[in-house]
Amino acid sequence: MAVFTAAEKRSTPESNFPAQRGEFEFNNNHAFHDLRTVRVTPGGVPLLFSPSVCEKATIVSFHQTTIQSPAEAMPLQPVVRHLSIREAPAKSNFDQALEGLTLDDVSSTSALVSCQHAFSGTHTTPLVVPIYHSSTYIMDRLEDGTPAIIDGSSVYSRLGNPTCEMTEAAINAVERGAGSLTFASGMAAVTSVFLGFLNTGDHVSHLKKPIPMLQLLWLETPCNPNILIVDVQAVLDLVKDRDILVGVDSTFASPHCQQMMKLGVDFCMHSCSKYIGGHSDLIGGCVTTRTVEQWRILKHVQGTFGNMLSPHDASLLLRGLRTLPLRMKRHSETALEVARYLDQHPKSPHDASLLLRGLRTLPLRMKRHSETALEVARYLDQHPKVERVNYPGLESHPQHEIAKRQMTGGYSGMIMAEIKGGSKGGETVAENVRIFRMAVSLGGVQSILEHPYTMTHGKYLLSEEETKNSGVTPGMLRISIGLEDAADLIADFKQALEKVEL
Repeated sequence: MAVFTAAEKRSTPESNFPAQRGEFEFNNNHAFHDLRTVRVTPGGVPLLFSPSVCEKATIVSFHQTTIQSPAEAMPLQPVVRHLSIREAPAKSNFDQALEGLTLDDVSSTSALVSCQHAFSGTHTTPLVVPIYHSSTYIMDRLEDGTPAIIDGSSVYSRLGNPTCEMTEAAINAVERGAGSLTFASGMAAVTSVFLGFLNTGDHVSHLKKPIPMLQLLWLETPCNPNILIVDVQAVLDLVKDRDILVGVDSTFASPHCQQMMKLGVDFCMHSCSKYIGGHSDLIGGCVTTRTVEQWRILKHVQGTFGNMLSPHDASLLLRGLRTLPLRMKRHSETALEVARYLDQHPKSPHDASLLLRGLRTLPLRMKRHSETALEVARYLDQHPKVERVNYPGLESHPQHEIAKRQMTGGYSGMIMAEIKGGSKGGETVAENVRIFRMAVSLGGVQSILEHPYTMTHGKYLLSEEETKNSGVTPGMLRISIGLEDAADLIADFKQALEKVEL
C-alpha cells in the first residue's frame, strides 16, 4: 500500500482525486486503474479504499506534485516511510526448528498443543503487568530447578507467580517492610502467621498486658466495629524486653493512612478485599514482615499449604494499589465531613419521642417488673424441677446484701433459673411456655425468655471450655419478666415444668 501527498491535484476521468492537497493510498502490486476507487480527504482524515488495494505495500510520499493521471504519477520517485510495525509474522518453535523439529515432523494436533512463541527480537516490558495464568513453567536444563526456586524464578505457581510477586512488591513499597506476601484471604494471612510462628502451647493475645507463655500479641487498629485506636507504640514499649512478636491488623486504615512497619511491628496484615482492593471484586489478604527471615518462614507456610492469592485477584489487587493514595485521600476527606455532620446532627426525633415516652412510665414499670419477678423467682426457687434460681431480691442470691445497698429502686425483672435435666430440661420449658415468648433481648412489657446454651452463648459462638468458664449451663434459662399478672406467669411455668422428664 502507498500513501501519496500531492499538491494541486485535480479530478480526471481516470481518477477521482479532488483538486486540493490531500492523501491517497494504492497497492504497489496493482495497476493504477485501481486508484479510481480511492477516496482522498484533506487534513489527514483516514482514507477509504477498495479491497483490491488492501494488500501489502510500501508507504510512499510525494511532495508538491501535480498528478493529472495515473500514467503521469508512475515515473515519480518515492520517499519510503516505513510505518509497518512488523516485517515478519509471529513464529513458533516448530517454524524455527528450535528443538530440531519442524511442522513437517509433527501432526497438527501435536503442533497446536505444544507450540511456543519463538521470539528473538528486542525484549520489552509490558506497562501493565500481565495476568500469568500458567500453573507451571518451562525449564531448559534439569539443574535449573532448585536454583530457580531459591532465586525467585517461576517454576510452579503455588511457589511463586509473576503477577502475584509484582503485587507483593507494590505492597511492600508502601508498607516499607522486609517483604510482603499475598494470600487467598485475610483469614488465610492471619492463619499463616500463626502456623509459621507459634508452637503447641504458645499463647496469642489481643490484650495489651502480656500473659505467661505469650509468644504473639495480635492487635487491630482501628478496631472493628467500635473504631477504637490502639496505641501501638505503647504496646511495643510494653513488650520490648521480652521475646514477643507483635502483629497488627491494619485493614481499617490501609497502608496509606498508617504504616505499622515504621513503628517496628513484626507483621502488618490487611484484608485486601477492603481498602487495598477497593472495588469489592476480590477476596485476598497480605502480610508484610519486619525481617527477611520472617518472610522466608511465612513463604514456606504459603508454599506448603497453598493458600496463595490467585493471579487474577493479584491483578485486581495491583490495580487497586495504583489508585490507593487518591482513594484513601478521598475516603478520609469524605468520612471526616460525614462524621462531623453526624456528630452535630440531632438524633432521630421519632426514636427520641419513643424514648421519652418510655421514661415517663419507667418508675411504674420497674416497680411492677420487680414485684412480679420476686413472686415468680420465689415460685421457681422452691420448685423440685428447678436446680437453682438467681434473682437479686432472693435472700439465697450470693450477692443479695450488695443488691440491697445498690438497687434501692427494686431488683429489676431479670431472673436466671437452671432447670434440672440439663439441656433437655431447659429446652422443654423454653419450648412449652404459652405466655412467655422465646426471644432474645429483655426489658419490654411482654415476658420473654431464652435458652443461652443454644441461643446467645451456644456452641456456634463459644468453645466447650469457654462456655464452661462463662458460667452458662445447659439447663439455664434467662427470663425477662414483663407486666403480666404474676399468677398467670407462675401458672405458665407450672404447666411447662410438668413436661420436664427427669
